[in-house]
Amino acid sequence: MRSIGLDVHRDFCEVAICEQGRVSFGGKIRTLVGPLEEFARGLHQEDQVAVESTQGAAAIKQLLEPHVARVVVVDSRKAAALAQARAKTDRLDARTLARLLEAGVLDEVWAPDDQSAALRRLLSRRQALVRARTRAKNEVHAGLARSLCPRPPVKDLFGRSGRRWLEAQPLSQEERLTTDGCLRQIDLLAGEVAALDRVLAVRAVAMPEVRQLLAVPGINLISAVTFMAWVGDIARFPSPRHLVGYLGLDPRVRQSGVGSARHGHISKEGARLVRHVLGEAAWTVIRSPGPLRAFFARIAARKGPQVAATATARKLVVLFWHLLTSGEEYAFAQPSRTRLKVRQLELAAGDPPHKGRIGPDGPCKVPAAHRIAERSIGEQAEAAYQRLTADWQRQQRQGAGAATGERR
Repeated sequence: MRSIGLDVHRDFCEVAICEQGRVSFGGKIRTLVGPLEEFARGLHQEDQVAVESTQGAAAIKQLLEPHVARVVVVDSRKAAALAQARAKTDRLDARTLARLLEAGVLDEVWAPDDQSAALRRLLSRRQALVRARTRAKNEVHAGLARSLCPRPPVKDLFGRSGRRWLEAQPLSQEERLTTDGCLRQIDLLAGEVAALDRVLAVRAVAMPEVRQLLAVPGINLISAVTFMAWVGDIARFPSPRHLVGYLGLDPRVRQSGVGSARHGHISKEGARLVRHVLGEAAWTVIRSPGPLRAFFARIAARKGPQVAATATARKLVVLFWHLLTSGEEYAFAQPSRTRLKVRQLELAAGDPPHKGRIGPDGPCKVPAAHRIAERSIGEQAEAAYQRLTADWQRQQRQGAGAATGERR
């Protein structure tokens, strides 16, 4: 069996072949479909190939897999032999990959399936559009500040009322041209985002995991789909700790000798987009009563709201792992809100409206008394969490007998 290392670049790939401990140079291959297919046909069925992780690694793996025993996609940042090499060239990197592959010490990067890869591309594109739209909005606000305009009296400056207020402001010619151009740009980007949201909704309707995550108050379509796009099959993670580490929400630990362990910032491994979306979702989750809001308040009292939001995002990941692994529904969900979110998802996916329909699929509006009753369940769970943590803290300070009779 031969071990083959590919150092991939935009225009070419360096090839090194390791067989029985001896490494030979295999030449260069253009990073195009035709030359790669020709190279794949010359491989043996028992060969194994290591590919350096780049933008085209997934496509290269797909081309080579039918012709070899296995293809390993390697994160070059994790390969210590590559990062610490004194001399680093493309040919040496390919040789090192081949040697490490034959030694069996390379950690493989999980390659997403077609559905997850498509969702990742759509979500990354959406994030770029949202950032561009935010920059345009910030430029409008900056122009108003430069012109000494008062704060807008409306909540949404870029809605109908806000735009009428903008037209009435005494702006200079250059500021007016800038503002009008930014508004046109915002409208164009908003249309692009809406088109992507429709595509994401169509794909999410067929994903039962997304519907399950929507039951958590504060979780919307984007946060649920983003989580599933980068996690994929939840069975890949044997415990929630593995999932937290995969997403980079685990704190760094430094400990040596007899000294105490020091916990630092989160590791920030994995996809930054997932951490950003979960962090934004954490601020929305804490608006609804429940154990998560009580958890946020407990951490915020000791370490501040920013650290508490990150801790709540980590808690969401743990909650998602348990929900998806067990297949159970969220215990403190608000059924009317969940039904409304699911119905909005179906409408965004193109489902016709069901006006006037009576039954389980009927209107999502429920009486106010029902919503108050659902909210009270979360409030009771929040109060129970507060009593539980208070008793636990008292036990830590005074001993196990101090909490007797405290729970009611």
